[in-house]
Amino acid sequence: MERAAIIGTGMTKIESAKRTETFADMAWEAVNKALDDAGMTIDDVDNVVTTSNDFWDGRTISCMAVGDASGASHKNVSCVEGDGTFGAFYGLSRALSGSYGTTLVTAHSKGSESISSLITNASFDPIYDRWLGMDMVSASAMQANAYMERTGTTSEQLAMVSVKNHGNAVKNPLSQLPMSISVEDVLGSEMISDPLHKLDCSPVSDACCAIIIANESRVPAYSGCPVWIKGAAFCSDAFFLGDRDLSRAKALTEAAAKAFSMAGITNPSKEIQVAEIYDAFTYQELMWLEEMGLCESGTAGSMLEKGEFDIDGRLPVNPSGGLLGGHPVIAAGLIRIVEIVKQLRKEAGEYQVDAKRGLAHGVNGLCGQSHCVWVLDSEG
Repeated sequence: MERAAIIGTGMTKIESAKRTETFADMAWEAVNKALDDAGMTIDDVDNVVTTSNDFWDGRTISCMAVGDASGASHKNVSCVEGDGTFGAFYGLSRALSGSYGTTLVTAHSKGSESISSLITNASFDPIYDRWLGMDMVSASAMQANAYMERTGTTSEQLAMVSVKNHGNAVKNPLSQLPMSISVEDVLGSEMISDPLHKLDCSPVSDACCAIIIANESRVPAYSGCPVWIKGAAFCSDAFFLGDRDLSRAKALTEAAAKAFSMAGITNPSKEIQVAEIYDAFTYQELMWLEEMGLCESGTAGSMLEKGEFDIDGRLPVNPSGGLLGGHPVIAAGLIRIVEIVKQLRKEAGEYQVDAKRGLAHGVNGLCGQSHCVWVLDSEG
């Protein structure tokens, strides 16, 4: 692929409720942090991509709420509906098109002003599934059971993901849920939808995030420390849950394979040095790692027990605390990209790991229907 880099990032603190801040307030903060990080002004931005969702925002044309605050006035602006990694993918395409040298991408969400069970219930087929009352949590519980049955992964191993990620969040000043907890705490928390306890589930969160992507010719013009985009790909699976093997994630396997191929990676389990994974639920961290080939199928739980995914392990996974540490739905994937940029720049503070190449991952749809995988590198 052509060369492009992320030269600026900015994000708000992730909180349970930003009651005094509008969508525009959050976007203003994230965008200005990204501009300052890149050593740019808004006049240096050629075009803007906003990422939002009408259902989560409770309004039509939800992108309009952040357009001005994202600096879109007198610029070409496009809107992406879904996870921030997909918005960033569109932004990357624009930066590489030759028409635009720099692209600002934003993603925002205020889960505190939403009712997630109603919103995600509306994602199901209206004829056969929606009337059952299913939502993202109950559907993910079905997937967790399918994955655990196929691989032999235990509830205790799921709980260890929660312990690790909430513990990592203690070191991240922007996280929402820093906690020192035990496996017993997780298994003793309220059962939400078997086998998922409350502490197996990510929280309701508010936040906004922004990145600036530049093509190779524009990177030298700014003071931002570039992190190079070596590979990026996405893939979608069938909409109906019954048309998929829920214990697997074919779309993720294909997206990861494409991103690794672009990056020249032949052995991802050895060549990826840090990963920020979309862990809306504990089982997903283990399942997604296996489906991307970062470990063999059915081995993630045992590797977790050995400490291989800890900050000081062989492959640090979600050193920021991941989504279990804070889950602003639409911004979540873009924050994963920002966290990898921070790691590769050596700007992660107390949760810094030793890495030059990292992976960021985002999800759209029910039970991982669509996945977007990014491979980033500190060296061009």
